[in-house]
Amino acid sequence: MRNIIFSAVLLVLFVSCGNKKSSDDKLLSDSSGNINNVSVVIDNELWDGSIGDAIRNILTAPIYGLPQDEPMFTISQIPPSVFSGFVTKNRTILKIEVNKEARFEALNNVYAQPQKVIVVSGKSREQIIETLNDNASKIVKTFRSEEMAERTRQMAKSPHKFSSIQKKLGLTIQFPSVYRIAKETDNFFWIRKDITTGTTNLMIFEVPYNAIKRNDSLVSQIVRLRDSIGKEYIKGRQDGEIKQDGEKIESYMTTEGAYAPFISETIVDNKPAIETKGLWDLKADFMGGPFINYAIEDKINKRWVIVEGFAFAPSVEKRDYMLELEAIIKSVKIN
Repeated sequence: MRNIIFSAVLLVLFVSCGNKKSSDDKLLSDSSGNINNVSVVIDNELWDGSIGDAIRNILTAPIYGLPQDEPMFTISQIPPSVFSGFVTKNRTILKIEVNKEARFEALNNVYAQPQKVIVVSGKSREQIIETLNDNASKIVKTFRSEEMAERTRQMAKSPHKFSSIQKKLGLTIQFPSVYRIAKETDNFFWIRKDITTGTTNLMIFEVPYNAIKRNDSLVSQIVRLRDSIGKEYIKGRQDGEIKQDGEKIESYMTTEGAYAPFISETIVDNKPAIETKGLWDLKADFMGGPFINYAIEDKINKRWVIVEGFAFAPSVEKRDYMLELEAIIKSVKIN
């Protein structure tokens, strides 16, 4: 009899453990939400006060390198009382918790996948604001990295099949098949995609290792380099036309001189790289927009690989277009 009871107890424990394991391992649903859209879970009263102001200062700060001010993220406030169901599936979430110990925590795949949930808590409003400000750069970097990864995942669903880029430049780069090669030489590619109001574009080329030197004139070196490439390959609509006085019009892409480019050091494909953001325009034409340029130091092959993304999208926001171009550039793998 005791053996029967013991066996029954073991069976109950086995079934219970099995059910628990099944519950813990259930698959999370796919996350959702537009690119660069962050859900902020916070009480209405706090959202309308100083904590809300601190959040807006961090998440909606203007992006450098765009013709008009555009916020880093679009934010949607959600009261905790309605934060359930499909609302929890957004890809990027910032949760504010009051009357708890001061805490900053970045969590993965809490309600859906892929997903980043950042939790900021504190005993008082002042403590929450202090925690937000102390971790402002982490918050932006975490959400931006997630959005970059999401855009990369989306583009990977329809990869291009151009083999000439790898053959001629010794590198691979991932972009969707909707892009086309507009111009190609032995060491230069102009790749573009039509959008509703214009185009998004990529330039890929190489220059000798001694073409760029890290010194006080680095910005002007990058500007001269991209301007020389623009003059040779990216022509305006009126280029070559004859003026009334018989002179030919020169129209080509150049760097906007009234807007100082921003330059910084970064890493691409585990290699040192110089990132430059600024504005471009067409000489003798009425076209322009933002660009992001990466000069990747390829010491092994004694060269610099230059990959630039630029957008022409008049009358619409350009933030998400530039995020896509940056995600493409950062997919570069040099052989």
